[in-house]
Amino acid sequence: MSRTHPPRTAVITGIGVVAPNGTGAEAFWKATQSGLSVLDRVTREGCQELPLWVAGEVHGFEAGASIEERYVVQTDRFSHFALAAADLALSDARFGRSEWESDPYSVGVVTAAGSGGGEFGQRELQRLWGQGPRFVGPYQSIAWFYAASTGQISIRHGFKGPCGVVASDEAGGLDAFAHAVRAIRQGSAAVLAGATEAPLAPYSIACQLGYEDLSARKEPDRAYRPFTSDACGFAPAEGGAMFVVEDEAAARRRGAPVRASLLGHAATFTGARQWERSADGLTHAIREALAEAGCAPEEIDVVFADALGTPAADAAEARAIAKALGRRGRTVPVTAPKTGTGRAYCAASVLDTAAAVLAMEHGLVPPTPNVFDVCHDLDVVTGTARPAELRTALVLSRGLMGSNSALVVRKAPADPSA
Repeated sequence: MSRTHPPRTAVITGIGVVAPNGTGAEAFWKATQSGLSVLDRVTREGCQELPLWVAGEVHGFEAGASIEERYVVQTDRFSHFALAAADLALSDARFGRSEWESDPYSVGVVTAAGSGGGEFGQRELQRLWGQGPRFVGPYQSIAWFYAASTGQISIRHGFKGPCGVVASDEAGGLDAFAHAVRAIRQGSAAVLAGATEAPLAPYSIACQLGYEDLSARKEPDRAYRPFTSDACGFAPAEGGAMFVVEDEAAARRRGAPVRASLLGHAATFTGARQWERSADGLTHAIREALAEAGCAPEEIDVVFADALGTPAADAAEARAIAKALGRRGRTVPVTAPKTGTGRAYCAASVLDTAAAVLAMEHGLVPPTPNVFDVCHDLDVVTGTARPAELRTALVLSRGLMGSNSALVVRKAPADPSA
């Protein structure tokens, strides 16, 4: 006789962050809730003469401090960030080797990446053209690849469960959570999910210069100002976050700290830089994410906006929020902390997700740095953090190539068995 089991609820039990404004969830939140802006002039070697002036750089990060040398030499900076963030997330979740060594096939890894290993590729290309093909290392074949972080995390920890990499434009950061949730519902014990980027090598920047939405401003406090009449594009950034996603019942049985539930996700595609069309696509994604979550628009307590930073894209997002949330769209607090750190491509939305979970835990909506004169019909939180009772957050993401994603995250309820 068949039995019907209730669907498994996917929850976040661990958060690991490596961001321009701090490494570790605590440092990241302290800077985020204070509205600290760390955007500054680009200082990376070989980049100072390129026509990209302002970005969010991760300073003081030493890969060798927490990652074995054999992994460091095989991987690019974006994978260094992912390996370090994964360690932080596992520690935060108290998810040690004893939790998976008896069944390594129960734990998977899924990441998203947009730029790949540009810094590693830059170095190897210089060797190729300067010294010849014999001086190009064997790891060039894998270090640049979008899937490198997923592969190296799984190899390093011995995870043999469902693994993958999402290459669906910048919105892939949120799509990675959808893959993790599906794996949990299909029986996996846990999934390491997230995204990291390192797009600030000369090779990577040269590839970005064709983006019309990239800010050309030289002043750090004016380079990235979405939802204002001064909007002129976005400042890029490096860094990212990784999360431990688990089945709620299993997490509670082992006494793990359940931080938030992943309730609903949806994605659409509306075409490269088709911002007018993206309004309908993002609206549809929001509505479908709410439907999957079983959540009414009135239940959304805060929106973490995509905030691309160009007039057309900002106007489209404002319309989508208003259309999808109805009257709630005019009153719900909207924030974009990334204006203080830069837009880290696929990693931008996972950093927003980390901020959303922390905001719900602390009852504070973080402000939108460098933004004061909002010219859209949105309640954008500016200046200082706003105290609020936060139970449910909506995180939005769009990509330059046309992807749109929405994620509904809910504050973890108290343990019913406690």
